[in-house]
Amino acid sequence: MELLFVYLIILATISGDTLASDPDLLQDVCVADFASGTKVNGIPCKDAANITAADFFFDGLVKATVPNNNPFGVVLTAAFVNQIPGLNTMGLSLARADFAPGGLVTRHTHPRATEIVFVLEGILDVSFITTSNVRVSKTIKKGEVFVFPRALVHFLKNNSGKPAAVLAAFNSQLPGVQLIVPSLFGATTAVPDNVLTIAFQTGTEEVQKIKSNFAPKK
Repeated sequence: MELLFVYLIILATISGDTLASDPDLLQDVCVADFASGTKVNGIPCKDAANITAADFFFDGLVKATVPNNNPFGVVLTAAFVNQIPGLNTMGLSLARADFAPGGLVTRHTHPRATEIVFVLEGILDVSFITTSNVRVSKTIKKGEVFVFPRALVHFLKNNSGKPAAVLAAFNSQLPGVQLIVPSLFGATTAVPDNVLTIAFQTGTEEVQKIKSNFAPKK
């Protein structure tokens, strides 16, 4: 665990300098006030007199979560500003991913953050794809680290027969996530079939079949 904290400290140091994607804080703390009606680029600050230790604490990453009844065989647990209000303006957050054998974190991007993952358990095949359509891939195991550059498409796959888990750190309090396939085939305002048939060089019937698997929840 000491090694893990070293990695996170290095990440936090880098995040505070040239690679920070969130604005720098202008006070000691700015605990998120979700009840505020003020609209800003971010989240307004709670009055300093009302800050407590609970604003900076979260125990949701302690235990593994079994990915039952999940078609992708993975459970993601976020420790973003929504879960830790004290992260507001800090430019840092965490998440945990627990994989069943064969589990997949499907192709996605984080528009506001670089991601670094630390393997807690198991073996994973990881990849990101550059804007030149070059796939950079690696098999990583317990105790190892891999970096996904900001906004690039990436995925993680557990090709072993045993569970796996990673702890991910981001240089943003709210990195955002956009799943590639659901965003195209499951948008609440549907992408026209004729756009998708041209983009994927396939027929309307195939496009509609894929859309049926990602229909927005009502």
